[in-house]
Amino acid sequence: MKPFAPFASLVSLAISVVAHEGHDHDTQMPLDYVKYPWQAVYPGDNEVTADSIFSGITTFAKLPWVQCLGKDRNVAFDVAFIGAPFDTGTSYRPGARFGPAGIRAGSRRLTLYGGYNVPLAVNPFRSGLKIVDCGDIPVTPYDNKYAIQQIEQGHKALLHRAPFSPLGNDSLTGAPLEPLAVDGKSHPRIITLGGDHTIVLPLLRSIYSAYGAISVIHFDSHLDTWKPSVFGGAPSDQAAINHGTYFYWASQEGLIKNGSSIHGAIRTTLSGPADYANDDASGFQRIEAREIDTIGTAGIIKKIRETVGDEPVYLSIDIDSIDPAFAPATGTPETGGWSTRELRTILRGLDGLHIVSADIVEVAPAYDTNAELTTMAAADVLYEVLSVMAKTPLGKVAA
Repeated sequence: MKPFAPFASLVSLAISVVAHEGHDHDTQMPLDYVKYPWQAVYPGDNEVTADSIFSGITTFAKLPWVQCLGKDRNVAFDVAFIGAPFDTGTSYRPGARFGPAGIRAGSRRLTLYGGYNVPLAVNPFRSGLKIVDCGDIPVTPYDNKYAIQQIEQGHKALLHRAPFSPLGNDSLTGAPLEPLAVDGKSHPRIITLGGDHTIVLPLLRSIYSAYGAISVIHFDSHLDTWKPSVFGGAPSDQAAINHGTYFYWASQEGLIKNGSSIHGAIRTTLSGPADYANDDASGFQRIEAREIDTIGTAGIIKKIRETVGDEPVYLSIDIDSIDPAFAPATGTPETGGWSTRELRTILRGLDGLHIVSADIVEVAPAYDTNAELTTMAAADVLYEVLSVMAKTPLGKVAA
């Protein structure tokens, strides 16, 4: 007589469990992809690569997920990725609220071959820094004023956490390093996944709480220093804060260091020459996108470094600084931009600068191709930023 079907299934399950007892779980991916409490399993020099990175929960570059604003609020880290899914300050195409998820999807292949950055000679994921993905700041889509407060508070909660690693000593002199922040403390770095560019106003407010007025490197096709009376007409106090005016407000609030901040990749149309006069008053110098044809990437890097000097710097990258041929999925695309290769080269040229935190914004995946061109470009750009951060500690030798 044949065994009752459900009973036969239970017997089969029991046999499979017994057979599995001696299996080596270390070979299972992604069941054991977090080998250490805070470090994902990234291959090193001459180790096995090309694991199934397309499986498992999607975090940035398969980093460990830490609930930094929840149950893990006391966990220390050196660099944290955090999403700010806000897009109700955009003037043309919405959809950047899905940017954090899209960028994470585009980052999955960053460590397919191990993550070693050849031009910068560093693997940021194996540099000794504790790097985590904190998920997203909970942002309401119904109230811009409250959402901006949520973003500032969420970022500030991470920024004022003690970093995991000590500053250490200067690589040249061996002298101990001191923090760069005006509050005299060491702070971790936060890389924010936008979201439309409005989010930078609350982010700079958070940065100010630790570093005071900060120099800014801003890659964008647009100035984003427009007066509210010009950009949108400011029909209400809240409408006056949007993704074209946030730098105007940041300047008015004293968050930006005048003269040592710079735009790159600018190519927008203007209401008129007065927009440039207003941009000057907001504290920025400018690099037009077309300048790459005359001075090249080396000349652009030189202008940025001369402007910023040795100051601590905040880095803000609008994906529309890249030409829409390479990154079409953005809120306000402008033709005539830089290629992905050119922007990555320029970012590598920032090696040695003290980048205290950074963001990438205006990635709107709904407008992307099926090949994920824009989200991959955004992830690769952040890979260069992370590599620069990994090479330069946020410290200085005492005078």
